[in-house]
Amino acid sequence: MSKFLPDVSWAAKLNTISCSAAHHFYEGRWLRDRKYLDDYARFWFRKGGNPRLYSFWAADAIRSRALVTQDQQLAIELLPDLVENYREWEKTHQDPNGLFWQIDDRDGMEVSIGGSGYRPTINSYMYGDAAALGEIAKWAGKSDLSMEFRMKAAKIRALVEDRLWDEATGFYKTLPRGEKQSLVDVRELIGYVPWYFNLPEPGREVAWKQIMDPQGFYAPYGPTTAERRHPRFMFENPHECLWNGPSWPFATSQTLTAMANLLNHYRQDYVGKKDYLELLRIYARSQRLKLPGGRVIPFIDEDLNPDTGEWIARSLLYKFPEAKQAEKGGKDRGRDYNHSTYNDLIITGLVGLRPRMDQIVEVSPLVPEGALDYFALDGVRYHDWNLTILWDRTGKGYGRGAGLRLLADGKEIGSAPGLTLLLAKLPEANAGWRKSEHNPLIGGGGLGTVFDIAVLHEDGKYRMWYTGQARGHSWIGYATSADGKTWKRMSDKPVLSPELPWEKVALMCPTVIWDESAGLFRMWYSGGEQYEPDAIGYATSPDGLHWTKHPSNPVFRPDQSHVWEQFKVAGAQVFRSGGWHYIFYIGFRDVDHAQIGIARSRDGITSWERHPGNPVVRPGQDEFDQDACYKPFTLFDGKRWLLWYNGRHGWLERIAMAVHDGEDLGFGK
Repeated sequence: MSKFLPDVSWAAKLNTISCSAAHHFYEGRWLRDRKYLDDYARFWFRKGGNPRLYSFWAADAIRSRALVTQDQQLAIELLPDLVENYREWEKTHQDPNGLFWQIDDRDGMEVSIGGSGYRPTINSYMYGDAAALGEIAKWAGKSDLSMEFRMKAAKIRALVEDRLWDEATGFYKTLPRGEKQSLVDVRELIGYVPWYFNLPEPGREVAWKQIMDPQGFYAPYGPTTAERRHPRFMFENPHECLWNGPSWPFATSQTLTAMANLLNHYRQDYVGKKDYLELLRIYARSQRLKLPGGRVIPFIDEDLNPDTGEWIARSLLYKFPEAKQAEKGGKDRGRDYNHSTYNDLIITGLVGLRPRMDQIVEVSPLVPEGALDYFALDGVRYHDWNLTILWDRTGKGYGRGAGLRLLADGKEIGSAPGLTLLLAKLPEANAGWRKSEHNPLIGGGGLGTVFDIAVLHEDGKYRMWYTGQARGHSWIGYATSADGKTWKRMSDKPVLSPELPWEKVALMCPTVIWDESAGLFRMWYSGGEQYEPDAIGYATSPDGLHWTKHPSNPVFRPDQSHVWEQFKVAGAQVFRSGGWHYIFYIGFRDVDHAQIGIARSRDGITSWERHPGNPVVRPGQDEFDQDACYKPFTLFDGKRWLLWYNGRHGWLERIAMAVHDGEDLGFGK
C-alpha cells in the first residue's frame, strides 16, 4: 500500500507519500478483506504517518470507503485525528481570506504552468474533508461538530465559486497569493477537481467543453494536464516529472471520477456517456509498455507523453548516469507506481455502482446504448453482500434474459430494460428466512409516528397525505375518509419513498394541490436527512396513490448566497394565486436555526423568485421562538394573510401566528 516500491528520499515513514493515499482508499475500498485499509487508515494518524507532507483528502477518502463497507466505526474512531489534521491544515495553509494555498510540488504536481497559490486542488480537498467530517461527526452523534464542519464546507464552496472560477474562460483556475493578483491565464486539468467532490453549483458545466477539445485536454494518451493551446504547453524543463502538459494517471483518475459525478448529478450537454467511455478506453490503452523486443505488456508508471504514450519519467531515468539514477530512486522507480485508481472507475463509473449508506443499491451505468452488448461485474462486496451487476442486450450473453440486472448473493433484486438508473432495496432477510406478507400484524403507536399531514376535500371526500417515521427513516403515506374522522390507508406501503441520492433517508412534509386543467394531484415534499430534510422535490399523480417524481428534483434548493437559508430548505406549503405558485418555506442557516421565507414561480417548478424581504418571519431575541421559526401554514381570509408556525426555544416548540394585512405580498409585478 505504497506509492513507490523502491525507496525514495522524499517519502515519509515506510516509504509512504500522502498525496496518493486517497486514491489508495478509493481503489482499496473494494477489497474483500478490510484489514489492509483499516491498518492503513490508522497508520496515517496513529502509527507514524505524515498526512500533511503532501495534499491528502483523508476524511473524504475514509468516509467514501465507509459507504462501501457500511461500517462507520473506523471513521468514528479516527474522527478526533481527522479533526486535528484538518485544524493543522487551517493553521499552516489557510490565509485570512479563507482560501487554502499549496505549492504545486506539495500537491504532487510539480513544474506546472499555473504554479503555486490558491489552487482548485487543495481548496476542493479541504471542502471534501470538511463535508466528510460533518457527516462522520453526525454518525458519531456530535451535532455541534457536524455543524461546524458543514459550515466550513459551505464557506469554502462559496470562496471557490467566487474567487477561483474564471467567468471569462469558463473554468476553475489557480489564484496566486498576494494582493491584487489575478487568476492564472491557463486552464489546467485540476480545474475539474471540484466536481470530484460535487462542489460546483449548477451553471459551471461549461468547463467540460474543454475535455474533448484537441486544443483543450483531449489527446491520444490524454487527457493532458494543461490545455494544448497555451503557449507554454510542454515547455522544456530538465525535471522528469512535469505537470505542464503530460498525461498523469493521478490526474486522469481524478478527472474521470469528477466526470462520473457530473454525469450523475448535473444536467448538461457538453459531455455524455460516450465521452466517459472513450476517455476510460484511452486511460486503459495508456497503461502498457512496449519492450525492446516489441512485446507489449500491461504497465503503469508516472507521467506519459500525451501523443505517443511513452512513459516520460522512465525514459529520462534510463538516460541518466547510474549515480543520478540511484539518487532519484533507481531507473525503475516508477514501475507499478501506485498513484491512481482504475477498478473504482470501472465499478462506480462505467458499471455505475454508486456507494451510499442506506439499504438502497443504486446502479447508474455510464455505458452508452449500443456500445457494449454485454458486461458483468460479479462478486463485488458491498454492504456485506456479494453483488452481481450484468447487462445483456439480447439475453444471449448470460442466458438470464435481456436488460440490466442486479443480484445480491445470487438472488435478483432489481432489473431494468435498458442502461438506465436502477434502484433496488437490499433484501431484508437471508439464509432461508422471509418476512410475513401480512406484516405488520398489529398496527399502533409502537410502529412509529405520523405527522405533517396535507388534506384536500373534494366531492364529499377527504384525502390526506402524511409523513410516517420508523427505524430512522421517513416516508409519505396516503389515506382517505368520507367524514374526516375515520381514515382508511390506501396502501400498505408508502406512496413516496426516498430513492434518489438527494432524498437520502427521508421524505416528509407533503403539500398537495389538485390541478383541474391537468387532471393531476401535484405534491411538493421535503427530502434528505431524517432530523431536518435538505431540499424540496416535486411529484405528480393521477390518483393520489401512484406518483411520478420530477426529473429535475429537487426543484427548490438552498440559496448559498443568503446565510439564513444556506444549509437547508424544507417544510413547504404551496398554493396558487393570481397566475403564480407561492411557496412558504423553512430556511436553515444550520440544523438548529430556522426562519420562514416566501418565493414564487409561474409553474411551481422552475425560475423561483425569492421575496426581497426574506426571511419574513424571524426568531425573536430571548423569546419563545428564539432558536427557530418553521413549519408554516398560511391562509388568506379575504382581508389578510394568517400564517401559523412553530416557534422553538431549546427543545420546546409552541404554535404562533403572524399576520399580513391585504392580499399583496409585496413581490411587485
